[in-house]
Amino acid sequence: MKILWVKSDFLHPTTKGGHIRTLEMLRWLHRWHEVHYVAFDDYGKNAEGPRRSGEYATRAHAVHWGMSEKKSGRFFREVLTNLFSGDPIHLTRARSAALRRKLEEVMEAEKFDVLVCDFLTPCLNLPRPGDWVLFQHNVETMIWRRHAETAGSAPARWYYGLQAARLEEAERRFCRQMRHVVAVSDVDAKLFREEFGAERVTAIPTGVDVDYFTPAAGQSAAATETDLVFVGSMDWSPNEDGILWFVKEVLPLIRVERRGCRLRIVGRSPSEAIRRLAAEDGGIEVTGTVPDVRPYLWGSRASIVPLRIGGGTRLKIYESMAARVPVVSTAIGAEGLDVVDGENIRLADRAEEFAAGCVELLRDGRMHGALAEKGWRLVKERFSWEQVAREFEAILRR
Repeated sequence: MKILWVKSDFLHPTTKGGHIRTLEMLRWLHRWHEVHYVAFDDYGKNAEGPRRSGEYATRAHAVHWGMSEKKSGRFFREVLTNLFSGDPIHLTRARSAALRRKLEEVMEAEKFDVLVCDFLTPCLNLPRPGDWVLFQHNVETMIWRRHAETAGSAPARWYYGLQAARLEEAERRFCRQMRHVVAVSDVDAKLFREEFGAERVTAIPTGVDVDYFTPAAGQSAAATETDLVFVGSMDWSPNEDGILWFVKEVLPLIRVERRGCRLRIVGRSPSEAIRRLAAEDGGIEVTGTVPDVRPYLWGSRASIVPLRIGGGTRLKIYESMAARVPVVSTAIGAEGLDVVDGENIRLADRAEEFAAGCVELLRDGRMHGALAEKGWRLVKERFSWEQVAREFEAILRR
């Protein structure tokens, strides 16, 4: 097949779950098919992205444009202008005449067997939207709804509610209009069908590179040992919200039973609020970007996923399992994953229950080992990236 794939950014540096999922699948698809990739190069600031695109694409087209950085002057102007628009800011921030021209140019010059739009973000720029397959890593409307539910002030709840309503209309429109929708879990696929009326929806599972994350025999992680670890991009607001909730509501309860419990927060671009956690508590470390997350997983007793907002599936859970680290997560954090509470993961939504799950894994070596082993076997036997890519390929062939 000859595939045209559009996304709002290139896949290196690989710092987000969406990057990892797309990169791993495209690497396999690129082995079997011809892939043409179109994305923003952030005004030339991201030289690594186009330079390394040969790892997953036959040809890459860099569009000299970029989305505004949050908290920049341009971003605030976009927010203000968007108040008078009917479209959600999640999409209008990525509206680009340059991207649309590039897609029209490439589609006129080449004949493609299938067109793939990666995430909802680029949708306003697509020529002939009805011809595209929409690859949905999240149900974006659900993320904004949960922002509205958990926002700390009335103005914030109003704004997130406004954007959620706009996004719901846009997501429904595109899910119905697109040739096919690919979801990353059965839970998301059901929402696309029942809430948005999408008729052509198929779910694929989340994958993991088990061999990459499995620790070698005698693997030393002494330099990175800690009790609890959280791994995730800290410039994604659901991650920030979850960690702030955990430190405020859960960690004090853990320390009643486990004095001196240490937490390490591993992920790029931590906000001032996240960095302040480490400044105010000697038992908390904030690393920022690290070259390799594996030693931080291998050196931890348990991995936490305290998300209260989100959609899609959490790659960090399967990566922790592949690293033989047991996981404590909220139900939202593990939403869409094929996991069983008490068998291969601990699930808890209330602060007291979440704390109890962490304490149990920190104290009980037998429970810790059993959960780690069953989690590892789950991902090893069922969720390789090659298998996921084959399922995606079958959708594209149909």
